[in-house]
Order: sequence, then C-alpha cells, then structure tokens
Amino acid sequence: MTRCVRHAAGFCVLLLVALLVHTAWLQLVLSPSYAGNPANRRPAIARYEQPRGQILVGGRPVTGSRDTGEQLRYERTYADGPLYAPVTGFASQRYGTTFLEHAEDQVLSGTDPMLAGFRPWNDFTRAQAPGGNVVTTLNAAAQRAAFDGLGARKGAVAAIEPATGRVLALVSTPSYDPAELSGNGPAVAAAWARLNDDPEQPMLNRAVRQTYPPGSTFKVVTAAAALDAGLVTDLDAPTDSPDPYPLPGSTARLVNEGEGCENAPLRYAFEFSCNTVFAKLGVDVGADAMRTAARGFGFDDRELRIPFSVTPSTFDAPADRAQRALSSIGQFNTRATPLQMAMVAAAVADDGQLRAPYLVERTTRRGGATVSAAGSRPVRQVMRPTTAERLRELMCGVVEEGTGRNAAIPGAVVGGKTGTAQHGVGNRGTPYAWFVSWAQGDQDPAPRVAVAVVVEDASARRGDISGGGTAAPIAKAVMEAVLHSPPAV
Repeated sequence: MTRCVRHAAGFCVLLLVALLVHTAWLQLVLSPSYAGNPANRRPAIARYEQPRGQILVGGRPVTGSRDTGEQLRYERTYADGPLYAPVTGFASQRYGTTFLEHAEDQVLSGTDPMLAGFRPWNDFTRAQAPGGNVVTTLNAAAQRAAFDGLGARKGAVAAIEPATGRVLALVSTPSYDPAELSGNGPAVAAAWARLNDDPEQPMLNRAVRQTYPPGSTFKVVTAAAALDAGLVTDLDAPTDSPDPYPLPGSTARLVNEGEGCENAPLRYAFEFSCNTVFAKLGVDVGADAMRTAARGFGFDDRELRIPFSVTPSTFDAPADRAQRALSSIGQFNTRATPLQMAMVAAAVADDGQLRAPYLVERTTRRGGATVSAAGSRPVRQVMRPTTAERLRELMCGVVEEGTGRNAAIPGAVVGGKTGTAQHGVGNRGTPYAWFVSWAQGDQDPAPRVAVAVVVEDASARRGDISGGGTAAPIAKAVMEAVLHSPPAV
C-alpha cells in the first residue's frame, strides 16, 4: 500500500513538473507568436479599453476619446480635425496611427514605461497606466491663420520660432477629418477608400512629406554661399552678370522676367529676383561650396524628425555648370519641403544659427506632471553672422521695395523672399508660388517667427500666381498672428 502511495505521489510530482514546464514554454517561447497572431483579439481589446491621452495646442486638447460601449471600447475623436490633421495624424482601430498619434503612441496609449507607477505592483495587477498627454509647440492663432489663408487652394505652410526651433504652425491643404478613420466599421473602410482615391491627396502632409522646386526662394542659400565665399563684398557693386546669361557648356540662354538685371548689384538682383545673377553666382561659387551651404541649412538630411520623419530636401550641386546654374536658382533637381524653407528663413533671422525644429514641448501624465521635456535643441552655425546680417538687410529690401511688399506689417520689421517655381513638361505647368519670411515686432529683441508658404493652385491661370501676390499675404497673416500672441515661456 505504501509503495502505491509513493508511486502515485511521484506521478503527481511528474505531472506538476510537466505542467510547469509547459506553462513556462507557453509564456517564454510561444507567447510572442500568440500575441502577434491576427486571430488574437486580446491586445486590441486591451489597447482600446481605456481612453487615449490628449494632444494639446495652447493648453487646449484637440483630441478626445468616445466610449462606444463595444468590445473595442474607446474610439478617437478630434476637435478641428482638418485644421490639425497634418500634426495629429489619425489613430484608427482599423488602419493604425500616423504623425504625432504614431510618434507618441506609447505615451498616448499609456504603454510608455515612464508612465508606470510602482512597477512590481503594476506587473502583479496587470494594470495599465492611464494614457499621457502630448503638449505641442503650436501657436493656435498662427495655425488658424495659415489654414484660413490657404483656404480652398492646394499648398502648405510651415512656421518656426528661430531662437528655439519650435514649430509654430504646420498646415497642409486640402485636408481631411481624422475622425472619419477612427473606428473599424464599414463607414471607416469607405472613408479610407475615398480619401486614398482622391486625386487631391488630402492625407498627404505637404508641409513635411512633399518636396517642390523652391524657385527663387533658394536664392537665399545661393546668396549666403556667395557672401560667405567672399565673391560678393559690396551689396551695391555690379556683379558682372550678362542678361541673358549663356549657360556654360550649353547653347541655352537664361533670361529674367523683369528688366534691369544686366550686371545688377546683389541688392537689386535679390529684391527683383534676377535669375541671371544668381545662376552665375552658383557657378562661380563652385559645386563643393554650394553643396556645403545647402547641407548646412538642412538639405539632404535624412535623419530629420520633429518627432515624425520629414522627407529630405535635396540639392545635388551637379558638376555640370549649366545644371548647377539652374539648381542655384531653385530649379533643375533642387527640391524642398516647406519646413525646410522655413528653416532657411529661421537661420537668417537668428544670426546664421539653425536649431533643429521640434513639435513636442513636453509629455505629461494625465494629471499634468511632466514625463519628458524638449530641452535645449542642437544648434549649428550655417553661415557667418555678418552674412546673416546682410541677408536680413536684403530680405527687408524685398518687403520694403521689391516683390514682397504684400508681406509688410505695420510696426514690425519683416524680411522675405518671393519665388515662382516652374515645373511640368517644358515648364508648362502652373508655377508654384513661394514666399519665405521672418518677422520681428518693434518690442521684440529678436525675430519671433520664420515662415514658408507654397501654393500649388493648379486651377489658377498661369499669370495670376506669384510668390508676392499669392503666398506673401498668407505668410503675413501667420506672422501677424505670432507677433500678436504673448511670447512662449
């Protein structure tokens, strides 16, 4: 009898060991495959069982959560969805997340380890921390001014605070309402199909994900390279630039839209956008110096994130001098995002210093306690301070006497540069209208905002679109909104 008991006990111990081994095998080895199995609904149910954290602009949440009472309980909502879509992106139960909703997903969903309280207790109870909040750098008034200024036109606006790199506005039109994609029902699938099939591409973030030929706004970079290289020492001295300009090694001849560009001084050439002067300067500066100047401003940077990724702007400084001449006036292969051109204006405004742009000021717990803060941003000197001073003088001349008069603001110093970029087969497409600028109020110790505006507006007549006529008034509205707002703390 005793022997039978011993055998039974040994068999039970063996079963217990087998059970423990099997459980450990499931948890340690097979768990990842089960968790990632599309048939496993538990992760999705857990993800949406509590409200998502908020994205805030000017202290006001522009997102929310709605209790659906369904298995995937909480669904994302958006206040002023089309206005902030290029910033928030969407958080969809069916299609995932984009932009800030994606880049800050761990904070917003409550899965960031920094949000956990007493970790052993959370592990024991399997409780998930409440979603945290993301406080943006946006200026609500500037965002609204950019959105209303673009209106029904296709284009984008980016605005930066030069001294810090804070992104003050990021707008892309046409836009869409992210709330249409929040759930997982048939209406969401229909909205997804409609938005993706729309030829106007409302879900494309033109401010950071679309590059354009920057046209004459790139002349700021070419002027900086020429001044730094010492090719121009007197802004009012003739530049020995013929009109038309024979492109080196080519039978083509470059001409200007206006008159007075032959041998024009840099000041006149900048104010009235003489292509011939800047094309020759780009050739004379040389490929290496032009490439170095462009990269200093941020061109060809594949690592830029704000915190979501930004499509790289490109300047290849071709060895072919004719092609380099065209690249130096923002044509040929030169491409830029609106954010990149706002960075160019910001560097001029801040004595030649460029700070990495950023969109998140800090993240917080639901109660408001700070989890992480942006802190000081990396800075690099992209041109000599004296060069930046001269460029500010030139850009002020554009607004005071040249092609950018529509950007003038009473009681403020404004510098700008217009651009009309050709594109399409044989340059027959409606030109893109550009304007880059910065502004400093009379009571401000330094410029408070740098702006870039691009307007595609394929419905406009070719002669009706220009940087000064179309884009400058939008930039003016954005700059006024910032100047009339209290300085950020």
